[in-house]
Amino acid sequence: MRKLFGTDGVRGEANIDLTPELAFKLGKFGSYIISKDNNNSNNFIIIGQDTRQSSDMLSASISSGICSIGVDVWNIGYVPTPVVSWLVKKYKAKAGVMISASHNPAKDNGIKFF
Repeated sequence: MRKLFGTDGVRGEANIDLTPELAFKLGKFGSYIISKDNNNSNNFIIIGQDTRQSSDMLSASISSGICSIGVDVWNIGYVPTPVVSWLVKKYKAKAGVMISASHNPAKDNGIKFF
């Protein structure tokens, strides 16, 4: 497996490198770490996504991981990446997640935490 973790989240080919199982684990452990060190009383994470074919699958998987430790999810659907970071600040969410691989090929996808 090639390197998935970079300076801007996790990227890879959907269902090859970036699997639903990996997305679940990222949601579970990412939200655990964020919740552990975050005194924010708002117990939710905002998730946005792009229109890639694999985005729905990855969004559902990461949402399941987040919810599995008792953190709520606000899934806001198809939005540009900056909307997620803006809404995290506006609504004082614990964090935000964007499912997108930006300019990478359509077979790829990515998960970015804010």
